[in-house]
Amino acid sequence: MFDAIDFILNVAGLLLWLNWRSVRLDPFNRGIPATLAGTVRRAEPMRLKRWHFLAALAGLLLIRANFYEHIGPAVNWTPKLNLTVVMPAFPLTVRGHDFFLSAFLFSVASFVRLLVVFYFWLLAIAVFNRHETNPAPLQKLLLQQLGRVARWPLFIQLILPIFIIAGLWALFHPLLIYIGVTTHLRSNALLLAQGAVVSLIVYLTLKFLLLAFLSVHLIVTYVFLGTNPVWEFINTTSRNMLAPLNRLPLRFGKIDLAPVIGIILVVLLLYLLPNYLLHELDRRHLTLWPQ
Repeated sequence: MFDAIDFILNVAGLLLWLNWRSVRLDPFNRGIPATLAGTVRRAEPMRLKRWHFLAALAGLLLIRANFYEHIGPAVNWTPKLNLTVVMPAFPLTVRGHDFFLSAFLFSVASFVRLLVVFYFWLLAIAVFNRHETNPAPLQKLLLQQLGRVARWPLFIQLILPIFIIAGLWALFHPLLIYIGVTTHLRSNALLLAQGAVVSLIVYLTLKFLLLAFLSVHLIVTYVFLGTNPVWEFINTTSRNMLAPLNRLPLRFGKIDLAPVIGIILVVLLLYLLPNYLLHELDRRHLTLWPQ
C-alpha cells in the first residue's frame, strides 16, 4: 500500500515539475511575442508563477517525509528504494537522530528516480523519432521538455544517461553513508562502478515504454479508434521502433506481424533474459553490485 501511495505522490510531483518547466514555454507569458498567439494577453494576470510549482513540489516532498516519519514506525514499515540489483533500506532511526532525515532523503530519492526514468523515456522517444522532418505536436512538446539535449548528436544522447545517473549516485552516496543505508567503499572506482550499474539498470525500464507503445500500435492497426493526434504520434513512434525489422518479410496482405515480433523481442531481451541472468547469479551466490 505504501509503495502505491509513494508512486501516486511521485506522479503528482512530476506534474508539478512539468508545470514548472512548461510555464516559460507558454506564448502568453513571453515578454517578446514570437507568434500571433504571443501578441494576445490574458484578461487577468496569471496568478501562479513558476516558483509556485517548485515550492509546491518541495512542500510535497517535505510533507510526505513527515508522513512517512510518523506512519512508518507505527506500522513497522521501512522505506526501500528498488534499484533492481540492490534495494537500499532507509532505517527508522539514524544514529541518534529522528527518522525525518532518513524519510526526507527517501522522499527525494524516490522522486528523483521517477524523474530520471521519465526524462530517459523522453530521450528514447526523441532518439527513435530523430529522423522525423515534420514532428507531430506531441513530439514537439516532448522536445521542448528536453530542451537542447533533443538536438545533440545521437552518440551523446545514448551515453548521456550513464553520466547523469552515475553522477547522481555519487552525489547521494555520502548522504546514504551518513544515515546508515550503505557503508564506505574502498575506492572511488567502486563508487563509479555502482553508478554505472544503476545507470545500466535504467535502460531496462525501456521495456515498459516499448511494450506500451507497441501494444497500442497493434490495437490501433486493426481497430479504428478515430483520428487523434495521440494515435498518430504512437503509430509514428512505433514504426520507428520497429524500423530494424523492416527488412524481414513480416507483412502478409493486410496482416503486419512486426508489432507482435517487436513485443516478443522486448519481452525476451528486456524482461526474461535479465531476470534469468539475475536468477542465475543469485543461485550461485553472485551479484552484479560492486562492493
